[in-house]
Amino acid sequence: MKVLHVHKITGIGGSERHLLTLLPALRERGLDARFLGLDVEGTDAPRFYAELRALDVPHAHVRCAADVNPLMARDVIRAVRAERPDLLHTHLVHGDVYGTLASVAGRVPLVSSRHNDDRYLLGPFRHVDRAFARRARRLIAISDAVRSFLEAAGLPAGKLVTVHYGLDALPDAPSEISPAQAGVPEDAPLLLAIGRLTAQKDHATLIRGFARVHAETPDAVLAILGVGPFETETRALVAELGLEGAVLLPGRLEIRDWLERANVFVHTSRWEGFGLVLLEAMLASLPIVATRVSAVPEIVVEGRTGRLLEPGDAEGVATALLGLLDDPGAARALGRAGLERARTEFSVETMAQKTIEVYRGALR
Repeated sequence: MKVLHVHKITGIGGSERHLLTLLPALRERGLDARFLGLDVEGTDAPRFYAELRALDVPHAHVRCAADVNPLMARDVIRAVRAERPDLLHTHLVHGDVYGTLASVAGRVPLVSSRHNDDRYLLGPFRHVDRAFARRARRLIAISDAVRSFLEAAGLPAGKLVTVHYGLDALPDAPSEISPAQAGVPEDAPLLLAIGRLTAQKDHATLIRGFARVHAETPDAVLAILGVGPFETETRALVAELGLEGAVLLPGRLEIRDWLERANVFVHTSRWEGFGLVLLEAMLASLPIVATRVSAVPEIVVEGRTGRLLEPGDAEGVATALLGLLDDPGAARALGRAGLERARTEFSVETMAQKTIEVYRGALR
């Protein structure tokens, strides 16, 4: 079976990291899984392709210059016809729109993965999304929360199936800047967050909660790995609260060394389709403090692998973090349970086999 995945590429986020895990796993299980990227110039796309080449996954490129682009539609259709796949598997809105056009033009069966509970799908665009979803034989939701959201948005329940992300190990690549090089003292408690600096990730709540942690545990350090449109506002809040030196914003880095050094992982999103970084934190045996939103409770179990809070609750964040810092034994127990849960419930084997089952059902 030859399956061609289609995704817009600007760098490596959760869905891209998922593909870097899924594509080689499918190939290892006998599928000819390939990739077609809709590339945006001037972005971090080359980093994604460097990893794809290292994994020996065949791939092709199409230039993505504008959201609505007849020339890109032509190029995608040509690329799909050149590959002659048995099945197209699209990801996110650009992949869905242009992949669907190619599916119709080439009469290729289509599967679409839905990676987020995006709020715009509850607005007028939901009618456009429903039109494109009609072509798909199966719609993969990456969590039960996303599946329920998509049903509420009007997508056909009979086509929807949940396939969670899977991960077996932390990334191999060392961090470009280690925690020590970034200024984290050897014995300081390190609280770690990973995610783009956007409204969705709500790092403002985290920083406000950390202000109390810092007041009670002055040697604690908070590091937030990521870049994004809220960087200026985030740095301004750090300065306003007098947390320079205690809150580190080193940008986008490879995460391995930071996960291995951290004491607690923190995730304060307002919504989250899955949250692959939660699995990465669990594989690093870290206790997790996270918001009780979207798919997060499917991954982090309250009282067993972490602490769950309501979104926007800075005081709750502070209380949970201080509790874990004050009780290292309890923190280690949560981390051990998280590692076991990641290995048993969210393996690459489970993800790959469920995906293959979806493909077989779509082709039937």
